[in-house]
Amino acid sequence: MLTAYHAFISRYISFNRLEWEIIRSRLKIVEYQKGDTIHPIGDIPSQLLFMNHGLARAYMLDENGKDYTWSIYFNDARSHMSNLFVVDYDSFIRQAPSLLNIEALEDCQCVATSYDDIQFFFTQLKKGERFGRIMAEEGYSFLHKIFIDRQTKSAAERFEIFMDSTPHLLELVPQYHIASYLGITPQHLSRLKKEHHQA
Repeated sequence: MLTAYHAFISRYISFNRLEWEIIRSRLKIVEYQKGDTIHPIGDIPSQLLFMNHGLARAYMLDENGKDYTWSIYFNDARSHMSNLFVVDYDSFIRQAPSLLNIEALEDCQCVATSYDDIQFFFTQLKKGERFGRIMAEEGYSFLHKIFIDRQTKSAAERFEIFMDSTPHLLELVPQYHIASYLGITPQHLSRLKKEHHQA
């Protein structure tokens, strides 16, 4: 159950057997059913989750209760680090109330690491601190690109980027969630899908 997590870590840092055993001893497997709230708005995240398998969505609410998709979590060959770690990371590192709600769109299995154990890895394992820095850099770079794309690219261009990187999500995630993730209306998404298939 830890194979995918170990393989992901090994892409960035090569932990020796003893180091990995220290890490492994502090991990646990948690499971959620479709429709479960993985993390509610206003709570302080107590654990960092790595998606073994399943599909989940993080969203925020405006003052009228309308929700906007922040991220979609899944684990396959097209996943970026931000798809794999199911957490409001800003809230997690500051241990402050979260502005995001995270829900399971299908049954999920995750590898959980507590906040205290993450701090232990950073302070007691030299490679752990390095791994944390790399993840922070990767996460910032990913969100930076998303923000720039939102401000500088047209809806059609954003949709094509989505189709190039994660076309399978169109079949798995409700269309209005994808539309809010792309910053467009469901009607606009339908038009873009039709144009894409006709091209």
